Amino acid sequence: CWEPGDALTCSDKQYIYKARCCNRCQPGEKLVSECNTTEDSVCARCESGHYQPSWTKEKHCAPHDICEGNAGLVEKMQGNATHNTVCQCRAGTHCSDISCQTCVENQPCQLGSGFVAAKAMDRMSSPCEPCAEGTFSNVSSKTEPCHPWTSCEEKGLVVKVKGTNSSDVICESNRRSSLSVLIPITAAVVTCLVGVCIYCLVHTDSRRRVPKEVSLPRAPPAVDTQQPMEQDENVLPVQETLLRGQPVAQEDGKESRISEQEVL
Repeated sequence: CWEPGDALTCSDKQYIYKARCCNRCQPGEKLVSECNTTEDSVCARCESGHYQPSWTKEKHCAPHDICEGNAGLVEKMQGNATHNTVCQCRAGTHCSDISCQTCVENQPCQLGSGFVAAKAMDRMSSPCEPCAEGTFSNVSSKTEPCHPWTSCEEKGLVVKVKGTNSSDVICESNRRSSLSVLIPITAAVVTCLVGVCIYCLVHTDSRRRVPKEVSLPRAPPAVDTQQPMEQDENVLPVQETLLRGQPVAQEDGKESRISEQEVL
């Protein structure tokens, strides 16, 4: 028995009423009357459109929220005796404030950012979020989320161009990738070989063109077989004149005169 001066302690599912512990009503119910010396607390189920989420000593249940269509709200989850109705903004809109009594139109998420439905549901004012690593958004949209990069491996391909937050991965076949590596290497090798060949040809040709000293046989000195005739400066040259068919010597410079008798 409880004595005056003793501290009365009740459980969390009870409450103190007139110096005694009375039971609380369970979730989904409301209190009709408190306990007394002869009977326990009397509870009743919440009426339609109302709810009570916890153990209570309240005599009234709370009314469900109404999702006003004119305010841009739609019903996400219907209420019952233990839970309130959950409202959310229509697609393309978000809550105007923390109470979310009205909705406003979303601003388009820019390239590299995507719409996050959870943010709109959580009554956040900015439902856009930058795309994380491995995702992208290449459109400006009020409802489009970030999409994951294409998996080249799942398609049996290899990555040609890595994706960004605003562009998808570009894939290519293994064969094409191998060719893209082999072609530059082959070209480099061929270029080196051509260079070596040209170098060898140039040096070989330059060696062939170096002039060599040729020993030619020397011609013997010309022998003048004709002895120069010493002429006396005072000796005049002699000319021959025919006389009666016979040559006649005549000194050069003298007139050739033949007597008439000789002519006759």
